[in-house]
Amino acid sequence: MTAKDYRRIALSLPGASEGSHQGHADFRVGGKIFCTLAYEKEGYGVLKLSPEEQAGLVEDAPEVFSPVPGGWGRMGMTRVKLDAVSSDVLEGALKMAWKRRLAK
Repeated sequence: MTAKDYRRIALSLPGASEGSHQGHADFRVGGKIFCTLAYEKEGYGVLKLSPEEQAGLVEDAPEVFSPVPGGWGRMGMTRVKLDAVSSDVLEGALKMAWKRRLAK
């Protein structure tokens, strides 16, 4: 997958829109960020998940998912390695982040 694929899938979710946060593309639902391309140059997308959701993804696919370094990662911000993730896994992870933000 590529950043272009990530963007396409994120924007295919109902109510999703693209914005910008600190100079990086972000994707929102109901005005709230559910994922970003903050680490695009390093080959990652970033998902806003709960720490429990993050732990499950990292346990299931550590070659694809990892916590963002530092405090953000401890709060659930999760990197997804774009060149290692399949389209169905990426779509599922993006939907997870989207549903979390939609519920708030």
